[in-house]
Amino acid sequence: MPRPYRDKIVPMTDKDIFAERGRSLEEDYFRKKDRELIEKMRKAAAAEQARGEMGQKVGITDPALLAELEALGFTPDTVVLLPLVPLLQMAWAEGGVTAAERTLLLKLARSRGIGEGSAADSALAGWMDSNPGERVFAPAMRLIRAMLDAPGRGDLTADDLVKQAEAIAAASGGILGINRISAEERQLLASLAAQLKHT
Repeated sequence: MPRPYRDKIVPMTDKDIFAERGRSLEEDYFRKKDRELIEKMRKAAAAEQARGEMGQKVGITDPALLAELEALGFTPDTVVLLPLVPLLQMAWAEGGVTAAERTLLLKLARSRGIGEGSAADSALAGWMDSNPGERVFAPAMRLIRAMLDAPGRGDLTADDLVKQAEAIAAASGGILGINRISAEERQLLASLAAQLKHT
């Protein structure tokens, strides 16, 4: 007995093939857009979490300042370097970081909990080898000031940072203890003190 017409396989027309292909391309496009959107949201959430972690470590809550920290290349693992930036600036005041300045910077880093081989230690080594310059130094001062002004940040003061910067300046200077701090270093020291202490 012949099968009813409805059971017969009806060949697809060119129009049907193009419509099916169009639907497939459209579905692929929207799947790709969904993946891109999910990835963008994931990255935004990760960046927000990283900014929050940095904020906790330095006591800064202002989103604009946290975004600035991120723009300077700081991460939750390297933000502990922030208070060392003026000391680095002092070390570079005469064009290069001497062995004595490097030793003192590493000693100060260890006292701030920066372990050997950590991400912060690697970043510090990079900055001692290659001057980060005003691109980092200038904005970092404002961020350090915000950190020092944050409630509960009594473990570090502007006076501490100025004394440490002075120690860096004196680390390699002078012969027989004479003129241990150069004119350039004295000028930078006065500038750092003014910025850090709001004077």
